[in-house]
Amino acid sequence: MDLENQNRVKSMVEKHGAENIIVLLGAAEAEAAGLAAETVTNGDPTYAGPLAGVQLGLRVYHAIEPEFKESVNEQIYEEQIGMMEMVLDTDEIISEMTSIREQYSKY
Repeated sequence: MDLENQNRVKSMVEKHGAENIIVLLGAAEAEAAGLAAETVTNGDPTYAGPLAGVQLGLRVYHAIEPEFKESVNEQIYEEQIGMMEMVLDTDEIISEMTSIREQYSKY
């Protein structure tokens, strides 16, 4: 997650409170999604950004996860994400996201 997005997340948490924020990711690879998820839950693991050492504990999901997919209009999901879901390693992404939530999420 780049520094600008880290700043955006941090500002939103300061304004609205961590309990009112859900982060939705769309990274194409499990490792990238995992790093971004870790950043918004446990802090920037590279210690390079505004969230270095900042444990927000935010709820975080990937756009292909069932929790998100089931909460949006099926037709819109298929139009916007369905094609990508067919080419991504969904099992690996879901496993990575679940692992991060189990380790770090507060909410």
